[in-house]
This record gives sequence, structure tokens and C-alpha cells, in this order.
Amino acid sequence: MLRELLEEHCRWLETRNYASGTLHNNRLYIGRFIEWLAERGVTRAQDVTRPMIERYQRVLFHHRKKDGLPLSFAGQHVRLVTLQGFFKWLCRKYYITANPAADLELPKVEKRLPRQVLTAHEAEQILNQPDLATPLGQRDRAILEILYSTGMRRKELTGLRLYDFDLERGTVMIREGKGKKDRLLPLGARAAAWLNKYLEEARPKLVVEPDEREVFLCVSGRGLTPGVLGNLVHQYVKQSGVGKVGSCHLFRHAMATLMLENGADLRYVQQMLGHARLNTTEIYTHVNIRKLIEVHQLTHPAKLPAPPGADAPPPSSL
Repeated sequence: MLRELLEEHCRWLETRNYASGTLHNNRLYIGRFIEWLAERGVTRAQDVTRPMIERYQRVLFHHRKKDGLPLSFAGQHVRLVTLQGFFKWLCRKYYITANPAADLELPKVEKRLPRQVLTAHEAEQILNQPDLATPLGQRDRAILEILYSTGMRRKELTGLRLYDFDLERGTVMIREGKGKKDRLLPLGARAAAWLNKYLEEARPKLVVEPDEREVFLCVSGRGLTPGVLGNLVHQYVKQSGVGKVGSCHLFRHAMATLMLENGADLRYVQQMLGHARLNTTEIYTHVNIRKLIEVHQLTHPAKLPAPPGADAPPPSSL
């Protein structure tokens, strides 16, 4: 039965140290496909055909989420790639003799630019929002500074432990980030100073025993969760009045874009962000518009001074 094979597949992934997110996606996306098949009387792997998968692909295209919006092409793509992996595994384990998902034509994933990118001034406005007279305000300022300095993901920040920081060297270790990859990041001097202030003055007031060594704690003394952190940063962005919507990823986008604008090599930004492929980082070169504006002003003929003796532009009729 397909449901039992899915569980076996997930156990196989787990023994090969695949990330928990990968296991979750497999159970969710393949499970929904299995439910769709069961509604049509198909419960055995060997009965699944290529036309069935192509029909399900059309179902995904026409599907509407709770908010009425369609699945993005990236969302459709990841669901179909997960199915491809499942049937490839079934074929490799000889549960089926031919792979019905082989060479399935996948939707082209659009390369979208970040919708909201903070300027340096706007980032500073948000950083100045926490109330530094309270332990939670000191904690929040340290959080915002670290997000801005390193561009780490929210899950990476909530996973930090005290031993991950080396304030003397100015570094922070991300352990098992996306793809279960570790990376060592530089921590800016200002972020390090705010972190040190939080650790010395605020964290002792929040911690409860036994101390699990999580860096950032909530009022209960336990570590922040990614969801709580996201809501927290979102509120500060809204409170700042910058007119942009977002949360932790706003600082990730800002760090990458501003570093590129100031001359950083793309490969260093890739290392900061923890991207496996350089083309993922290249999206920020399209957001980095300042240099393009400078070149446009210097070279476009409409921007150059009129040559001597040239006629003045006609008066506007508006």
C-alpha cells in the first residue's frame, strides 16, 4: 500500500540524515497525493501511471489556497520534485518496475526579487525601536543587531547557544543551518557590543534553571521559537513607520544588498547567507541598483550636458 511505502521512504531518508524539513515535506506532499489517488480508487504503487501524475500536476496548477491565491510555481515545483524522488526510490527498491514520474516536465520557477528591501537609514529606524530600559528591550536590540549584521535565518538565530559566540574573535557559529550545514560568520563590533550587554545585564534576569544555554529567552525563561521571533521583529518593523512589511528576512535582504552596494564580492555574500549555489545569491545583484543608477547618469545621452550650440529643449505644453 502506498501509505506504508511512504512511511518506509521517510525512515530511509531519516537514516541518511536528511533534514527534518525534508521529512516533513515528504510526508505532507506525498501524503496529499496518496489521498488524491485513494479518492480515485488507486492504492497500490504499481497502479500509478504517468497520466495520473500529469493530471495531479494540473490539479496543483488550479488549486487555490485558503486566501484564494493559487500555488506559486515554486510551490508546485517542490511538490512535484518530492513526488519524483518518491517514485525514483520506489523504482530503486524494486517496488515498481518503471518510474511513472521520470522525465516529468516541471513548471519553470520564476526568479522573484525581494519585494521589500530596507535602506541603511530604514534599518537603523527599526533597530532603535526596542525599549532599552527593560531586559526584553535589551534582548530585542541584540536580536535585531545580529540579524542585521549576519543575515542569518530566524530558525538559525533561535537555535543559537551561548558557546556558539566568540566575542573576542567577533564570530558566531551557525550549527546545522539549512541543509544541515555549519558555517562560521563574522559578527560586527556593534552587534557584539549589544549582545554582550544583553548577556551581562538582561539574560540573568530571564533565565530559569536548568539553563539550557539558549541565547535568547522569552519571559518564561525558555528559548524563543521561530514563530515568536518572527512576530516580534514584524511588530518592530511596523512600529518603526518605515512603510515596509516583513520580518527577519528584511534584515537578511538588507545585509546582502547593502554589502554588495558597498563593494563586497558576491561569493562572500553567498557564504554569509549560506546559499549552496551562487545563482541563488545573484538575485541580490538585481536589487543592488545604486551602481546601475550611477552608470546610467554618467552614460545615458539624456543625462549628459547639452553640447555647445545645441538647441534648447522645447517648452512643455503641459
